[in-house]
Amino acid sequence: MSKSASRARLADIIRARSFGRGEITLASGRKSDFYFNLKPTMLDPEGAALLAELSFDALKDETIDYIGGLEMGAVPLAGAIAQLSWLKGRPIAAFFVRKKPKDHGARLAVEGLAKGETLRGKRIVIVEDVTTTGGSAIKAVDAVRDAGGEVVLVFTMLDRDEGASENFREAGLEFRSLYKAGEFLKS
Repeated sequence: MSKSASRARLADIIRARSFGRGEITLASGRKSDFYFNLKPTMLDPEGAALLAELSFDALKDETIDYIGGLEMGAVPLAGAIAQLSWLKGRPIAAFFVRKKPKDHGARLAVEGLAKGETLRGKRIVIVEDVTTTGGSAIKAVDAVRDAGGEVVLVFTMLDRDEGASENFREAGLEFRSLYKAGEFLKS
């Protein structure tokens, strides 16, 4: 399937499985009359494959050691992209950042690294399912920086166009998205 056909098919899946209208309170605390819950798309076999394919393609010119982000939205994305990267012969390891480290066990903020593995000095893309203001991604960025990693890009599947670009620019972070909310609001 061509890139444009993959993108159109994924938009159809998002529209059918993950887009809705009706009042909702977003993670940012804002109210909205539309929402995106990308989990049904990320956990659908075709949706997961297309998200991974289009993300991998969008990141192909970046030098990346790891991909990850804040639980829960980043977990299926990072895993699918990591798997595809292996199949494509350009492996990118995945991790995720806990919203709050567990109060038992290793008490880690960053999960998925093997014993002795570290993000120190590594080039990292923070991935997110839906971005409104960027607050959730910034939490992941902070955790990665605390672990010594270099965040080279924040990449989201869907930008709601409600301030994230400006917030990331102010934080000195490059930000890109697969889709903008407006692409779904027109239909």
